Amino acid sequence: MSGFASLSKPLKPQSEVTVHTLHPTLEQKPRAKYSVPDWFNHNYAISYDAERSRNVSHQVRQDGRRLINETYNESWWNKHDNDVRISDRLDEVDKWRKTLEYTIQDVDREIQAIQSAKEQCERYLEHMRSPLDISLENHVTRDGRKAIDNVDDEAERELKKEVYVIDGIKRQLHQQVQTAFDQISRLNEAKQQLIRDLQDKHTAFAICEENLQLNEFSPNISYKPDPCRPIKGQITPEEWIAFSKYNKDRAEKEIYESTRLRESIFHTIGQSSADLESQSKASEYALRKRLHELERALKELEWQKKQTEEEILSNESDIDRLEKAIRDKEPLIKLAMSRQENRHSRPGMDLVRDEVTYGLCDEMQQLKAEKRALEDQLKQTKHAWNILQQQLHRIEDEIAVKSNSVMLEQRALETRRRLNTEITPNTETDRNRQLLNMDIGGLRHVLQSIY
Repeated sequence: MSGFASLSKPLKPQSEVTVHTLHPTLEQKPRAKYSVPDWFNHNYAISYDAERSRNVSHQVRQDGRRLINETYNESWWNKHDNDVRISDRLDEVDKWRKTLEYTIQDVDREIQAIQSAKEQCERYLEHMRSPLDISLENHVTRDGRKAIDNVDDEAERELKKEVYVIDGIKRQLHQQVQTAFDQISRLNEAKQQLIRDLQDKHTAFAICEENLQLNEFSPNISYKPDPCRPIKGQITPEEWIAFSKYNKDRAEKEIYESTRLRESIFHTIGQSSADLESQSKASEYALRKRLHELERALKELEWQKKQTEEEILSNESDIDRLEKAIRDKEPLIKLAMSRQENRHSRPGMDLVRDEVTYGLCDEMQQLKAEKRALEDQLKQTKHAWNILQQQLHRIEDEIAVKSNSVMLEQRALETRRRLNTEITPNTETDRNRQLLNMDIGGLRHVLQSIY
């Protein structure tokens, strides 16, 4: 209750109260009159009320001044606290801005790295065309082998295995390229999410910075209708931090997966190179071994041909001698027959079957037997000569087959020399650097970029 409410009420005039007089017959004018005590009371009340009003007014003025000071201090501290909150919010937003910027830089570097690994894998996959073409060309070349030389030998099996190895390598490399493509897409998606979050952070930072610069004397401040109303889409600080942390963790996870994928790509390339080199050496060794066997067989056939030709010449010489011997028997047989026949012309008792007759008959039988023996031997010799001729033709045919096989094997090996035209590392360190895609400058460029 205000202090003014306790002030004394004004006195009523005496005419408004009952007046008891001693002389009712005395005529008086009808006007208000007060008693002396009322007069004193009235004066006292005025003085009291005035003093009381001044005291109340003084108290009110003191309360107003205290309220002004208290509200000023409270307003100042509220503004100061909100300035500190805005400043802290700026620091927090700026911290997340830098975190997101660093994460985006890491994602960009990883995208470049995985893109380079993908391109290297694609080049190596393209490089597989040459070994596959050479292996298939070796198959086509060796399909030109003839007769008995068209065998399923070790070289044939190694070449088939080489085709299977190359097909397996191509499938692995193609899978790695497809996986790298998908990983690049996920990295770009994570990067775009980071960029959108960073753009929102830039906008929020600009708004907070503008609010921090505002004061009570700024020209662009005004009353706003219900500024504390709930806005659709508002989230809690925990949700805000969780959202940015999710974007950062997602990007870091994709970077980790991309790093593992790059290691897998380089390992696949290195393992594929080692497997292909090993199988290529095995195939080439089998081809050289087969070529050596063919050359030995060819030399053996050439020696056999030479020996057979010599035997044929010897056989022909013997045939000539046998024919001459048979021809030489003819006059002797004729001589014996003529002698025996001439002795049949002896007259009378001189037609004696004497020792000469028996001798001539024995000589004729012996000459005929010798002739038959020579003729039989001539037949056998000619038969042997025919067999030698057939064997010689067979050897010559086989030499032609072996020569063709040797030529084809040499052509296959000559074709495989194209596999060795690629520059190979000189040392184990160069080999590891090539397999791991390391820069020859090492950490030099990184340290120069930092310091």
